[in-house]
Amino acid sequence: MPDASATSVTELFGSFVLGEDEFALPASCFREVVNYPDKMTTLPLSPKFLEGIFTLRGSVIPVVNLGRVFDASARSALPTDKIAILDYQGVLVGILFHATGEILRVRPEQRSTLTYNDGDQGGVVAGTILLNHGARLVQVLDPDALIRIENVPQVLALQSADRLARRTHGERRQCVSFCVGGSAFAFEMSAIQEIIRVPELQASVLNSALCLGRINFRGSPVAVVDFATLLNAATPSVAGAERSFGADQRIIVARIDDATIGFLVDSVNNIVNFYSEEVMPIPLLSKTRTGMFGGCLSKPDLGDIFFLDHQQIFSSNEIKEMRSGHANLYPKDEEVLNKLQRQDARRGQRKVYITFALENSYAVEIKQVREIIDFTSGEITRPPGVPAFMYGMLNLRQQMVSVVDLRSLYGMAPLQDTSKAKILVVDRGDECYGLMVDAVENIMTIEDSRRFGAPKMMRNPNAQGDPRTEMDEVINIDNDDGSQTTLSVFQCDRLIERLSREMPALAA
Repeated sequence: MPDASATSVTELFGSFVLGEDEFALPASCFREVVNYPDKMTTLPLSPKFLEGIFTLRGSVIPVVNLGRVFDASARSALPTDKIAILDYQGVLVGILFHATGEILRVRPEQRSTLTYNDGDQGGVVAGTILLNHGARLVQVLDPDALIRIENVPQVLALQSADRLARRTHGERRQCVSFCVGGSAFAFEMSAIQEIIRVPELQASVLNSALCLGRINFRGSPVAVVDFATLLNAATPSVAGAERSFGADQRIIVARIDDATIGFLVDSVNNIVNFYSEEVMPIPLLSKTRTGMFGGCLSKPDLGDIFFLDHQQIFSSNEIKEMRSGHANLYPKDEEVLNKLQRQDARRGQRKVYITFALENSYAVEIKQVREIIDFTSGEITRPPGVPAFMYGMLNLRQQMVSVVDLRSLYGMAPLQDTSKAKILVVDRGDECYGLMVDAVENIMTIEDSRRFGAPKMMRNPNAQGDPRTEMDEVINIDNDDGSQTTLSVFQCDRLIERLSREMPALAA
């Protein structure tokens, strides 16, 4: 008969294999074991042992590469690896290992505990298990030491807010996604003042690896921060004023507290539509700028996007240095300021526009566009019998979108290179259309005083291949060299009315 007292204190462990070593964790820590996911997203500013993050049934799972905990030069993950999902203080964390082991029933005499001297940094191995009369050694890991999650309270608070939001279904929000160092990020739309092409940067005595220089923005000096350097994604080899910038690079001008700061990014990708409950909290294993990561948006058509809290990117001292330093060293351009003040006195309201290319450049009020997504032809199906300008149907998160080839609609030649093409998603009631454009260029704020009626010669109904014939208004925008450009204002409602007439079968 087995010893009842020994059975009552038997502990359960789950074991797994890493190289030639065997490790174990208390079975109560395990939620489940999963295969390595198809998509693993690298998290910037994370320790080297963090393999990345992935989403699992509505939760963001950070994955710890156990091999790199012991040896920083250990290999990265392989598709054959496994991930044990641990439940730590209500937060899920993944542990990467090579192969599954077994469930172990361990008696007290088979356990030994490691102790560390006072003042020594404790290791992640808490003890050992001896099996098969000492022939088999299993190292027991300490989950508390292994998974030092710095923002558990923040994650739990966001999870609680998320549960409430799922019951109340919050309001629809918009953010602008951008790419830096191969990862996708997003700022809330309300944080962004403008998105501009990279002008010539002016040198500043405050230049550093982080601050590339300054630009003149509406009469005030604005510091330009290299977002890649902020994320340790790249270190520029030359000063900002001497660097050359790619055609896709942009500066996102954002308002943080009472400071205006420009962020240099690799490209601006999309306008993303989301609800508050879709922002999943990210458990972070590092103290470096953890407050800036507001969560993760996981979109089937866009992948994982790191949603940023722009107010938490910099410390108050960093903000003060960039704001006060440039303001004191480079006083505002009084001539430009006076001109802006005169404009302010008569301008009234301001509107935000998206500028896009369709052979020429056009503008559309941002409020008319629900979101902007990448053009991916493989995800669009073309039903039989539709008009030539109808590219096909796209299933966008369980909503069918009629994708319209604007070039075909206006009799233009097909676009040869679609690598930068975008789809502007607009909806009115139950109707939803995707308007294919060559590229999205900028987002800018324009005063109503700079919006005018279009000249009659631009509205020639007999002109072919020119969308401007259907546009009643234009806006004037200032260029970096002081010149002005006039853009026709695209009117989505008028286009949708036309499409409803020309696609009666689809509208029905």
